[in-house]
Amino acid sequence: MAVLIVIVLSIIFLFGFVVWFGPPYLPTMKLQIETALDLLDLKPGQTMLELGSGDGRVLRAGAKRGLNVVGYEINPVLIVLSRLTTWRYRKHVKLVWGDMWRKDWPPTDGIFTFLLERFMPKLDTKITQTYPGSAVKVASFAFEMPNKKPKKEKNGIFLYLYRKNQTKS
Repeated sequence: MAVLIVIVLSIIFLFGFVVWFGPPYLPTMKLQIETALDLLDLKPGQTMLELGSGDGRVLRAGAKRGLNVVGYEINPVLIVLSRLTTWRYRKHVKLVWGDMWRKDWPPTDGIFTFLLERFMPKLDTKITQTYPGSAVKVASFAFEMPNKKPKKEKNGIFLYLYRKNQTKS
């Protein structure tokens, strides 16, 4: 019985502590995944980051479209699950375990995220500092960037365009 309690408490801890660093685990629905990928309009061979990649469902959908996808996830249970569910697409999928805010982000063409509102200013700053000379598209599910007008909005996905040498639009 004690082992079961330890296991349950460990799972609660692993899924609960992430709210200090980013979004809690909430699976993205298929409609929003397809909408985000359509709005990002990335071509096969281009790179997409997913910040808070959870169980890997967005990574799989991107890899099915021929994208190179990089998922950042802090929860080790979800990293293991993602590795299992994306194994088929392993040539296109890279998983990074840890705090996405402290990790280096590779050059990218697009970013998908389902962050909480309180993290959006931090995301805006990280993007402008990490990609000052690049054009990057960002699809955010449910939450808007502060002081930025989305280029498009559909099915709860907000699309933002960060252009070369642009800090705010």
